[in-house]
Amino acid sequence: MADFDVDAMISRFADRAQAVRDRPLPPVAGQERQKFITQANTDYTDFALVANASWEVEEGNLILRIPLGSGQ
Repeated sequence: MADFDVDAMISRFADRAQAVRDRPLPPVAGQERQKFITQANTDYTDFALVANASWEVEEGNLILRIPLGSGQ
């Protein structure tokens, strides 16, 4: 796994978060529209959390440190 670039991976998560944020709503209404919005919010949160992580390798394990808000 010598070719694994953690910074590139984190950058891809930032790109994915932005893509979710920029994605237009499909032409759906009612409950399906709300389900789409809810899923988009979840996707954005997941991608943005990883995109803001710092990292290190410890004993052969990739450790992501994800800030969870001010004071954390």
